[in-house]
Amino acid sequence: MALLIAVLTLVLLVSASTSPAIALSLNHYEKTCPDVESIVAKAVERATMKDKTVPAALLRMHFHDCFIRSGGPTWEVPKGRKDGRTSKASETIQLPAPTFNISQLQQSFSQRGLSMDDLVALSGGHTIGFSHCSSFQNRIRNFNATHDIDPTMHPSFAASLRNVCPIKNKAKNAGATMDPSSTAFDNTYFKLILQGKTLFSSDQALLTNPKTKGLVYKFASSKQSFEKAFVNSMIKMSSLNGGQEIRKDCRVVN
Repeated sequence: MALLIAVLTLVLLVSASTSPAIALSLNHYEKTCPDVESIVAKAVERATMKDKTVPAALLRMHFHDCFIRSGGPTWEVPKGRKDGRTSKASETIQLPAPTFNISQLQQSFSQRGLSMDDLVALSGGHTIGFSHCSSFQNRIRNFNATHDIDPTMHPSFAASLRNVCPIKNKAKNAGATMDPSSTAFDNTYFKLILQGKTLFSSDQALLTNPKTKGLVYKFASSKQSFEKAFVNSMIKMSSLNGGQEIRKDCRVVN
């Protein structure tokens, strides 16, 4: 898990905007900072020992970065992505929402050169982390004119979520983990989809298309297949590029 977090963080150090990859390299920092991988790995490992939510936070941040502007499996990270100089909260509207149906998801991913295979593999990142009630409230109350609860959601699972997220919820951080093994990067997420026990409409939407449904079954039955696909899609998404500079200090523009 520490290595997974480390490579995600390393990508973030050279993050940028969304356009095809430009001159990325596995040894980009070989001369300027040859120990960068080990430095990042150690720093993130220390942070994770203090806070187990760090892996999910980094994965989410990396996904958001690539979509807006630009334990587990390990891989060589192509480095040298250029940082952007602009950050706008309004651009978060470009992110795929947890309420998206399969058509909306496909459009969102295809606009960035990502395929349906990438969509399913990257959705597997939901195997770690936590969600606030607001992201799945639509499924557990007033779902539509016919059903109060989303009929694709397992009844006992829906009941547990309604207890966690009462109507007059006053708990600031109320919500639920993405799956029971939320600190382990595994293929549990895909098994939960088949059981109707995932949080988001966008998760369950993967069963509404023959292509994505087939991949859900494949990844649910084989952790190895999921991890291989996830690595390939992460490298592909990480290669979205188009910034203006590689920062000397990641906290400020050059």
